[in-house]
Parts: sequence; C-alpha cells; structure tokens
Amino acid sequence: MPMNRSWMKFASGLHEFWYSITGGVVGARMNGVPVLLLSTTGRKSGRQRTAPLTYLADGDRYVVVASNGGAPKHPSWFLNLRDQPEARVQVGRERMSVRAEVASDEERARLWPKLVERYSSYDDYQQETSRKIPVV
Repeated sequence: MPMNRSWMKFASGLHEFWYSITGGVVGARMNGVPVLLLSTTGRKSGRQRTAPLTYLADGDRYVVVASNGGAPKHPSWFLNLRDQPEARVQVGRERMSVRAEVASDEERARLWPKLVERYSSYDDYQQETSRKIPVV
C-alpha cells in the first residue's frame, strides 16, 4: 500500500531538519540503514531542495535509489538532478559538492543486489511500478 504523499513530505522535512541541525546525530540512520542529505537545484523554481535518502557507499561514491516508494513517477530530486547534476551532499557533519550520474545498466545490475540487501523494500517498489527505478 503506497504511503500518503503529504505524510511522506512532512516526515522527510522533519527528518531533514533534525539531521541538519544535529550534524547527523539524529537521522543518520533509518531502520538501520545510513542516510545522507541530498540538496539539488529545483528545475522549475531554481531553489535549493533537500531530501534525506538512504545510501550505499561504493568506493568513494555515494549511491542512492530514485524509488519514490514505488510510485509511477520519478521523485522530484531525481528530475532535478537529471536537469542539473551538480548537487550537495551531507553525510553526518561532512558536506561536499557532487556530480550525479545515473548508473549504466551494467552498473545497476552490480549495485541493485547490494542495495536490496541493505533495504529489501526496493525490490517491492520495483514490482509496484512499471518504470525502471534509477540508481544514481
């Protein structure tokens, strides 16, 4: 059953608030999975938008999944990155500039099992939607 989008937006904003003001002391993990803050430039507004996302460290890269809870549309943060791949990431207290890239099919095939092992709902989300969930 999909989550209510208004509730998701509220919970995400609350998560971002506590993560930001505590430097990740509060909110750095969700259900045992590490969380980062991704700040993108809004493709329509031009304003900074921040989303707390679970991630997988892959060498010196951070990997996130544009699952949107299995919704039929991509999450806004992904659409923002597609238009403007330059972004900011906060992991704990560390903040850095990044350039996002969508994983190739081969890279996605390598990363997907690791992502699902970390957060099994990703497989459920993929089954709920007809779009191929991007790995970034």
